[in-house]
Amino acid sequence: MDKQAILENIHSTWREEAEAILRLPEVTNENALIETVEKIANCTGKIVVSGCGTSGVAAKKLVHSFNCIERPAVFLTPSDAVHGTLGVLQQDDILILISKGGNTGELLNLVPACKTKGSTLIGVTENPESVIAKEADIFFPVSVAKEPDPFNMLATASTMTVIASFDAIIVCLMTYMNYTKEQFSVIHPGGAVGNKLLNK
Repeated sequence: MDKQAILENIHSTWREEAEAILRLPEVTNENALIETVEKIANCTGKIVVSGCGTSGVAAKKLVHSFNCIERPAVFLTPSDAVHGTLGVLQQDDILILISKGGNTGELLNLVPACKTKGSTLIGVTENPESVIAKEADIFFPVSVAKEPDPFNMLATASTMTVIASFDAIIVCLMTYMNYTKEQFSVIHPGGAVGNKLLNK
């Protein structure tokens, strides 16, 4: 590849990911969006998020952002969950399972405990016929036309749309809950953000 071809390839990926995000209003469910915001805002427990592979990486980003607006959240490693750490999930909690296909075996193992405990299950998947979608109290559809890579297999645009969806929810929650800059400054005293908030 020459330099121009490299740039064109990179720009093409950016365009496809941006277009996937712009398509979200068409592929998501408005009621699920509203219900997710309300459920998280009124949650008296914590938010437990789980996913495998790249979905797990997205899940960890969600956990960090939820904690940044004081919606206590933890990442549940699927492989450890079935060996005892499912004890972190309690009745007043919300369990968010992220799975592109919606039938990830490691995540399906978490569903029975969620049902038994009476926790709220939010399923984030592109497959409405999947087990996670059908078992979820709130089915949150997120899908893309295709991934930008040559094989249409690398989780890129699909990961961006999941993160973008919950970025929007988290920003909305800040207004919904009247979350203040003063609250944010208490939990974020470090780095450039902390310096700005504390006027250092």
